[in-house]
Amino acid sequence: MDFITEHSKRIDQALQSLAIPESPRNLYDPLRYFFTMGGKRIRPILTLLAAEKFGAKSQEALPAALAVEIFHNFSLIHDDIMDEAPVRRGKETVHKKWDTNIAILSGDVLLIKAYQQLNTYPEKVVKQLHTIFNQTAIEVCEGQQMDMDFENMSAISRSSYLEMIKLKTSVLLGCALKLGAIIAGANETQQQQLYDYGINMGIAFQIQDDLLDLYGDPSLVGKRVGGDIIANKNTLLMILAKEEANSSQLLSIKKLILEENTEVKIQGLLKLFEKLQVKEKTEKLMNSYYKTAQESLMKIEAKSNISALWMLTNTLINRSY
Repeated sequence: MDFITEHSKRIDQALQSLAIPESPRNLYDPLRYFFTMGGKRIRPILTLLAAEKFGAKSQEALPAALAVEIFHNFSLIHDDIMDEAPVRRGKETVHKKWDTNIAILSGDVLLIKAYQQLNTYPEKVVKQLHTIFNQTAIEVCEGQQMDMDFENMSAISRSSYLEMIKLKTSVLLGCALKLGAIIAGANETQQQQLYDYGINMGIAFQIQDDLLDLYGDPSLVGKRVGGDIIANKNTLLMILAKEEANSSQLLSIKKLILEENTEVKIQGLLKLFEKLQVKEKTEKLMNSYYKTAQESLMKIEAKSNISALWMLTNTLINRSY
C-alpha cells in the first residue's frame, strides 16, 4: 500500500531531521542510532490517518505522530534494559552498545522530546493532547510492570493477561489515533470511537503475535518458532492451555516447562496445545477483538468506503509476520 510507504518515509525523514545536539555524544548518539533501526511506524501512521480522516492535512499531525513514535522508542530502550535484551531489529540494543546508565539517560531525553513535539500545537489543543498522552504514558508503565510481575507467577488469569496487553500495547495505538482526531477537530464521540478501534486492534494484534511466535513462518517472523515457550513466557496460548487442561495434562505442562531440551519442550507443548485446541480458541478470541475494532470503525465510516484505515486494518488482520 503506497500510503503506508509514503507516510513511513515521511516519519523516518522527520526523525532524521530532528535537532539533536552533538554533545555530549554518549547522550545523543544513542538517539541517532535508535532512529536508524527502522520499524513498522504503525503508531505514527495511525495518527496521520486519523487526522486525514477528519479533514486535516497529514502535515498538521506530523509533530503528534513524532511524539507517539519518540515515546514508543523511549519505552523500547527501557524495555530492552529490563528484559536484558541483546538485540532489537537485528542490531545491538542501546544498553549493550553503550551501557545501562547511558541507555536510561538517553531514553529519558526521548520522553522529553516527545513532549516538545506536542508543545508545538496551539494552546487550545495542547491541553487535550497532554491529557490523553499523560494518561497513556502512565498506563504503558502499568502494563510493563504487570508484564514483569507475571514473570514470577505460575498462574495468570485470561482477564489479567488481556488487561496487561491492553495497557502495554493497545493504549498507545488508541492514543495515536485520538491525537490525530483531536488535531483535526473531531468531536468527542468520534475521538472515543477511534480510540476504541485502536484499543481492540491492539489487543488483537498482540494475540496475533502470540500465535505467530509458535505457528508463524520463521523466515517471515524473523525468529525461531517457539521462542516464547523456550523463555517460559505466559502468553495467551499457555494461559488457555492451563485453563483447559485436566489434572494429568496440567502435570504434563508443568513438566514440559521445566524441560531443558528445547525441541522436546516445544514439540511436547505443541501436541498438548493441539489436543486442547488452544490455537483455535486463541484465534477465536483474536477475531472477536478484530470484529469489535471493525465495529468501532464502522460507526465512523462505512466499510465499503475502503479508506486507508480499512486497508491498514485488513493488512494487520491478514499479516503473517
